[in-house]
Amino acid sequence: MNAEHKQRDNEVGRTCACFNLRRAARLVTQRFDEAFRELGLRATQLSVLTAVYHVSNPPLSKLAGTLGMDRTSLTRNLQVLQRKGLIVVKEGDDKRQRRICITPEGERVLASAFPIWRKVQTEVEEAIGAEKWDGLLTGLHEVARKFR
Repeated sequence: MNAEHKQRDNEVGRTCACFNLRRAARLVTQRFDEAFRELGLRATQLSVLTAVYHVSNPPLSKLAGTLGMDRTSLTRNLQVLQRKGLIVVKEGDDKRQRRICITPEGERVLASAFPIWRKVQTEVEEAIGAEKWDGLLTGLHEVARKFR
């Protein structure tokens, strides 16, 4: 590989939004996954469960939009949560529409997960620093709004 290619590849590694956001997301997700292992959940599943709880019986398409997920990935996560008895999928008013509902067991797991989430969330915030965290969070929200 010549010097020009190395410089280009180094620049991508240092500055590419996709590369760096996904790398950081994978590492943070691994930390949350490790913490939630005792509950038998992955961080992505907890995010879906939390969204179902807060949006209150959302249709699949609205839930996918809220989470920024494609419907196929969301459906796979919902199937796992359904098998665990944490959610139920019901027909909506329109038979083509499906509504997602959290079960009492799902609410219990969510309540058990919150202290674990808070601990890891605090670790992440402290690793970055409060001021940088606030700026990063603001930037992430802006990016999500622009690309929605």
